[in-house]
Amino acid sequence: MKQLQIKNLCPGMTFTEDVYLDDTNLLVPADIAVRAKDITQLLSWGVETAITDGRMILPTETETAMASGGLLATIKRQLALERQAAGKTAAPPVGAVNKQADTGKQAAAEKKKTISIISLKKVEENQDAYPSYVDLIGRLDWVFEQIGIYRPVENRLIDAITSSVLQAVREQRGQIVGFILGGEVPGRELARKSINEAVLSARIAIALKLPLDKIVQIVTGALLHDVGMVRLPRTLLEKKGELTAEELGRMHAHPLASYRIISKELAYPEAVGLIAFHHHERWDGEGYPNKLAGKQIDLNARIVTVADSFEDMISEKPGRNSLVGHEVMQNLLSNRSPRFDPDAFRAFIRTMGIYPVGAIVRLDNGVIARVIEVQGYAPLRPKIKVLIDAENRVFRPNDGPVINLLQDTTRYIARALDPREIAKQGE
Repeated sequence: MKQLQIKNLCPGMTFTEDVYLDDTNLLVPADIAVRAKDITQLLSWGVETAITDGRMILPTETETAMASGGLLATIKRQLALERQAAGKTAAPPVGAVNKQADTGKQAAAEKKKTISIISLKKVEENQDAYPSYVDLIGRLDWVFEQIGIYRPVENRLIDAITSSVLQAVREQRGQIVGFILGGEVPGRELARKSINEAVLSARIAIALKLPLDKIVQIVTGALLHDVGMVRLPRTLLEKKGELTAEELGRMHAHPLASYRIISKELAYPEAVGLIAFHHHERWDGEGYPNKLAGKQIDLNARIVTVADSFEDMISEKPGRNSLVGHEVMQNLLSNRSPRFDPDAFRAFIRTMGIYPVGAIVRLDNGVIARVIEVQGYAPLRPKIKVLIDAENRVFRPNDGPVINLLQDTTRYIARALDPREIAKQGE
């Protein structure tokens, strides 16, 4: 990589490849312009250099317009803001902005009310859409059950689920991502995981502007990529602790088992089967089963791999807890270089944002809100709906005012809140 001097960067500059501050922290993605405020901030921190494999592109009108909508700011900057916010306050209980008012029964009632609103368990918003999401999980779970006991399944049933997923992505957009992060569907873990990954894969494919026939293949492959797991013993799937070498070998064989079910038993095209076969391969060649690298890995599978990694981190597994959406985005950003196709990952960030839809955030002025829309090339400045305003007034999910942080530049997200920790305060 070649070194860039921060003092020599100018607003509007873009590069053909991502620009990093170091081996893990991203300064600006490829084709996204550097902003003056980011250069100033880095110099104030004493950061003098950045690195990139790309070459500089002189800014065009189109690129400059894109830059005015914001860019993928560095994780270092956002972590610094969150650390600063955390240092000022030890995560006070929700509703504690006005401490004098938070006394006795009134405080307890207000706190309970707030916890109820912020809790994602009930998924109070989009009540008509949520049953459709649950229905998709139930339909796919039935398909998996039949395959698990070696009963034949008609492809038209799977194709209908694919069509329903694409319809949900078109019509529900951000809402269904909120369900992925916050909806609770007891049991049916594999079906829920597969529906979630199909939704996320569709969004990535759409962001990459792939043709419809390829998007359909990707969604179908995402639905079925783990189907080989249904024939593994439940004791293995639910085992807590480290797997033995033999058990790990059986788990690592599931991509091939899935490929055979998709290609042989269900007779889907090779393009769908390869998604299953390659979805655990890594861009750096450290995946399995064949340690493929880079563009040796099927493109469709590279898309599903990003969705699979995100979903895996937000889902609770035997022996470990799930992570909140914002935490997952930070983890993926810090580890993305060796694991993911850069184009697929950039598309994922554009469609999900640093704060995914449904995330609960606290602004610098104490306002608590839920993210309702991610704004493309400005992933740190989503649209949010206020749950508790700066005067400590509590709003129901559909009643709070909307703030567009891309337009209201006086405010910024100080930190993401973990709804689970908020809920614990009320127990």
